[in-house]
Amino acid sequence: MITIAIAEDHQALIDGMKVFLEYEPDLKVVGEANNGDRLLDIVRSKKPDIVLTDIRMPIMDGITAAKHIKKEFPGCKIIAFSMFEQDEAITQMQEAGASGYILKNSSLKIVIEAIRAVNRGETFFDTGLKTPQKEDTGEVQLSKREKEIVKLVGEGKTSQEIADQLFIGKATVDTHRKNILKKLNLQGKSELMRYSVEKKYDF
Repeated sequence: MITIAIAEDHQALIDGMKVFLEYEPDLKVVGEANNGDRLLDIVRSKKPDIVLTDIRMPIMDGITAAKHIKKEFPGCKIIAFSMFEQDEAITQMQEAGASGYILKNSSLKIVIEAIRAVNRGETFFDTGLKTPQKEDTGEVQLSKREKEIVKLVGEGKTSQEIADQLFIGKATVDTHRKNILKKLNLQGKSELMRYSVEKKYDF
């Protein structure tokens, strides 16, 4: 029996999937959530084999939830279930630990196929999706530390708060911010903040 937890902020979609999955003797939905925080609670209590999660959800998004799940339960398999087919969305979920990525407009038969494939230890990407390649696309490349700072800026943290969280000096953070502005050709704090917020969901 493959146990499944579903996270999706539209309850009607969850209800429809549960009805369909009930006809599959080897699949069982053991929990459902409308946000990432509730999903974590379910995974901790039910320990499902598979998590099928949306990306954008209130309180905690699917990307963040996936990272927490894989850290606490490395054996739990995650499948992204999203309306986004852009490379950035796929990449962010892969980096969060997802083994599969399917689109919401796909048939429920595809959902079942993905669940069984991922449970076998395979990866599964929806028909028409291509796995993003780590190629030089000509886009501006930020360092790992710069990406960390962009993320924290997007969370509304000040330079001092970022410095405290990353255990570095405030002056170092300010230097990184200047370099980021220069690389991205942005003007000032407000443009960096807007970029940082948008970058979290740059798809």
